[in-house]
Amino acid sequence: MLESVRPISIVTGAIALVLGGCGSKQDDSSIVIGVVTAQTGVLASYDQPSLAGFRMSIDEINARGGLGGKHPVKLLVRDTRSDTATTAAAAQELVDEGAKIMITPCDADPSIVAGQVTQPAGVPTLTFCGSSPILPGAVGDMMFTTYPTDNLQATALAKHAYESGLRKVYLLVSPDTTYTSGLPEYFGKVFTKLGGTVVGKGSFSMNQPDFSVAVTTIRNLKEQPDLIMTAAYEPDFPAFVRQLRAAGVTTPVFGADALGTPTIAGLGELANGVVFTSAGCATEGSKLEAFNQQFNKVTGHVPSSAYEVNGYEIGLLLDAAVKAATSMTGTAIRDALDNLENFEAVTGTITYRGTRRIPVRSVALLRYEGGKAQCLQSVTPAASEIPAPL
Repeated sequence: MLESVRPISIVTGAIALVLGGCGSKQDDSSIVIGVVTAQTGVLASYDQPSLAGFRMSIDEINARGGLGGKHPVKLLVRDTRSDTATTAAAAQELVDEGAKIMITPCDADPSIVAGQVTQPAGVPTLTFCGSSPILPGAVGDMMFTTYPTDNLQATALAKHAYESGLRKVYLLVSPDTTYTSGLPEYFGKVFTKLGGTVVGKGSFSMNQPDFSVAVTTIRNLKEQPDLIMTAAYEPDFPAFVRQLRAAGVTTPVFGADALGTPTIAGLGELANGVVFTSAGCATEGSKLEAFNQQFNKVTGHVPSSAYEVNGYEIGLLLDAAVKAATSMTGTAIRDALDNLENFEAVTGTITYRGTRRIPVRSVALLRYEGGKAQCLQSVTPAASEIPAPL
């Protein structure tokens, strides 16, 4: 999901949580998975559900004997507080404590700094829902993304917009993160290639409460757009939409996966017509519907987003990789994961083979109506349609 540039502050430690697994003493067959994750701070809305799904998956895997049926998992979890420096420190702690696999936050910058620790240590590393397509290349051959990438999401959104008869788009970007700057740019590339037109582009600073300048600019455009596309998320998206609608601008708004949260759904009628992306859509009789029911049974509440199932699927991917690996070395696990092809997950098939550690998977498109996200379709754009990483 998110890829941001955040101020780095000096933090002396991280809150430690030890979850699941096989007790305090590790035997030769067990494996430690380190999880550096934002359970507090601005990324918590994305990392908390991701961890919940991942933990459910690991609990099920341990009940079957562990990864590959014979390697019980011990989870070591650190709360990064949504801080980049804390993420790096926590990753080093967990490597020192014997982590053989690492899971990083839903954000490129902390995932990159964690990867700078795990790459030289030979530890396979997967980001929860960081969606920047540059992430694996920025770290090295031990880093994997798991969520639909920004350019993949933008391609699906742009095709849907064009096929819906929309021809003119206004892009609202923020230079503060690669997610909020890059995803609209990818959208614009695909949209114009299809035959659409970008009639304007505006910018905002993250966490700004006042969007009056952007709203006034849009309202006064000589050539009015058919839609507005932005990758803004909480708290910026709610502020923007409230002020946009208060100004009488009814232009449809398209966003990305960060809009699939209870906060955005809570906007009610203000969010009506907002189209966004997700890792999956729980249609009747689907595997995702069954997962949501099981998650509710296990945890006592339904998933708040698609981040729970993405975390769950990471566990399934690791189980398959360890089962196929020739040994339990980091390189062998990396190679096995890198060669997974058409793996049957909850939201559909996932392929890493030949992708440079960026999964080929479907993207779900949803639209808010009356505070509920309605499924539109799930698509898998062709590789030729997806723009190259910026």
